[in-house]
Amino acid sequence: MTTAPSTPTDEAPQPAATPPTRSSWATLRPLILRLHFYAGIVVAPFLLVAALTGLLYAASFQAEKIVYDHELTVPVGDRKLPVSEQVAAARKAHPQGTVSAVRPSPEADATTRVMLSGVPGVDPDHTLAVFVDPYTAKVRGALEQYGSTGALPLRTWIDEFHRDLHLGETGRLYSEFAASWLWVIAGGGVVLWLSRRRALRKVRGTSGRRRTLGLHGSVGLWAAAGFVFLSATGLTWSTYAGANIGELRTALGQETPTVSAAAGGEHGGHEAAAGASGDAAHGVGLDKVLTAARAEGLGDPVEIVPPADAESAYVVKQVQRGWPTKQDSVAVDPASGEVTDVLRFADYPVLAKLTRWGIDLHTGSLFGLPNQLALMLLAAALILLILWGYRMWWQRGRGSAFGRPLPRGAWQQVPPYILVPSLAVIAVLGYFVPLLGIPLAAFLAADIVLGEIAHRKGRRSYAEAG
Repeated sequence: MTTAPSTPTDEAPQPAATPPTRSSWATLRPLILRLHFYAGIVVAPFLLVAALTGLLYAASFQAEKIVYDHELTVPVGDRKLPVSEQVAAARKAHPQGTVSAVRPSPEADATTRVMLSGVPGVDPDHTLAVFVDPYTAKVRGALEQYGSTGALPLRTWIDEFHRDLHLGETGRLYSEFAASWLWVIAGGGVVLWLSRRRALRKVRGTSGRRRTLGLHGSVGLWAAAGFVFLSATGLTWSTYAGANIGELRTALGQETPTVSAAAGGEHGGHEAAAGASGDAAHGVGLDKVLTAARAEGLGDPVEIVPPADAESAYVVKQVQRGWPTKQDSVAVDPASGEVTDVLRFADYPVLAKLTRWGIDLHTGSLFGLPNQLALMLLAAALILLILWGYRMWWQRGRGSAFGRPLPRGAWQQVPPYILVPSLAVIAVLGYFVPLLGIPLAAFLAADIVLGEIAHRKGRRSYAEAG
């Protein structure tokens, strides 16, 4: 009779191994994936409109130079006439309204702009820009103008289309909604793409949905930083988030300063109102005011704003948004021609400078044509990503389950130490960026409620079947 050999100690049965604990990322990824999927589906139409109109706006700077070449440029002459003579010629041709500002010819072949406010038939928020030949004082035309960048009708129309779809303040909500969600979708996409195994990121040699996903992820990864920048800068002048950002800057003492238009005053919190005179001739006159500003180092391009009333001074400010940025300004006493206040861009608070550069980079002004081309590439990339995203949605469908969503309830797998702070962040976002925080909170609440309803129905069905 043989006996079974004894089992060596190292081969003795071991207790069942404890299942490995899922990492925090493993529990968070499904929620990010679900959020990226639904946000992409719902927000994409708004982003598509913003991208298309943004592409048009970036191209409008160069188009404006072509369309309005006659008004903007002149043959180079021998000597430029005094600014006062050019303004007088503009007023003779267009006596209605009041002179709100004058931009002397900044280059040898550029016209002088005389801006008139209160002209019948012109939008109250716009001015009528009269273009004058600085060598002959001949008026070459007049066009409606908008904003501090001097946008003419073509660019103004595209700008308003991009900003509010020509629907006024209500229409601005679309652009704020798109800007609020762009960085979330871009950031979530980057996280998801980097978390995929390297073999699954390849585009070459793939087909179908996997190829579409590869293109979507690769282009999105390269363009993500630009999308985050456009989102952040776009929010700075939005309706709700922009107001909150402005309040935060004020609380931190980082608001944009302005030169004081009161005689002998310190830097004020607002500019002087538009000139109230009809011909802008106050005291020493435009030419001596410009000479005083030149003596303080204000080079072209500049804008001269006439005094708002008898107690105010002229304000001369640089208006170059390109690099290097020229935004110095001075106030000049109309009686004596002396400079009463000076404000240098170098003395702006840090956040004021960053806001100025961010807006100018967002609008394509900071670096001129290269800046505008980069914006057009970003807009084109966003358009492609949206189209690829919808194509993936289509390719993901199976019969009646077209575009079936990702499994619900992913939030239940997220550890409390991650979920609770995340909810706190959502609450803060809901206050500072309401068109992001409120829809995000609504999405999570609906997802939880619907998931619980489906779960309870499933348990009832199972019990009835048993």
